[in-house]
Amino acid sequence: MTTVELGFLPKPMMVPIDNVLPSRKPPIRLLETKKYRMVVTSIREIGLIEPLAVSAVDRKTGQHVLLDGHIRLLALKELGNSEVPCLVATDDESYTYNNRINRLSSVQEHFMMRRAIDRGISPERLSKALCVDLVQINRKVTLLNGICPEAVELLKDRRFSPEITMSLRKMKPTRQVEAVELMISANSITVSYARALVMATAAEMLVKAKAAHRGRGVSQEQVDRMEREMSGLQDHYRMIEQTFGEDMLNLVLAKGYVSKLVDNKSVFRYLERNHGAVLEQLMGLVNATSADV
Repeated sequence: MTTVELGFLPKPMMVPIDNVLPSRKPPIRLLETKKYRMVVTSIREIGLIEPLAVSAVDRKTGQHVLLDGHIRLLALKELGNSEVPCLVATDDESYTYNNRINRLSSVQEHFMMRRAIDRGISPERLSKALCVDLVQINRKVTLLNGICPEAVELLKDRRFSPEITMSLRKMKPTRQVEAVELMISANSITVSYARALVMATAAEMLVKAKAAHRGRGVSQEQVDRMEREMSGLQDHYRMIEQTFGEDMLNLVLAKGYVSKLVDNKSVFRYLERNHGAVLEQLMGLVNATSADV
């Protein structure tokens, strides 16, 4: 049984700030930018949220090369910190860092803000620290209110607008899960798609049917047609999902067989002489770089 090798040590360690060596020069006039001042204000008001990412260089001296967090490092120095929490990479390959890091998802951001509020930090203070409008802070804090756990699980690693969950709240839990699955399968987790799904949802699957279905220029006949089409799309999606693995295997085998077939010089010459159109189609299949073509 194979094990997954960790890219970083599981727990942050405190490193003297003078032992953290930047891996690049900061941009000119960085200290005058709004982004830098926002980071300084955020750390001053609510502390450092995300540790720096470093790679150990000299274990004797304790020096580390900074992989991610150059602006935060400058801000911490300005605020007079002598130590900084760091996630230490398990090897020295700094170029692989971007493959290991996952930026904060919307759900993680929600939980982070909830924890800050639970510790006594007011939304107004968060708004000031993050330089974000108070309305947006409140939307992110209440992001998952009324959203079923199954839908949250599907969205946990994704970035999306708070208005997505405003649309999902209009649906009952079962329909929430269906809607999120459709958005993910279409690779379109957008506000407009979420609103369209609400409009195409059957009345019995909505929390407030009349209010949710009311829209400008949309007749009841159009709503009924959207419901039927969406129901058919969901059935089609489930059918494809069930046979996807087998279909992909068959496609890979078929492509391998055709590739060997056209590699045969005699077969290639025969097709070229007598069935040029067929050969062109077969070569297009062989030259396809992926099964998505």
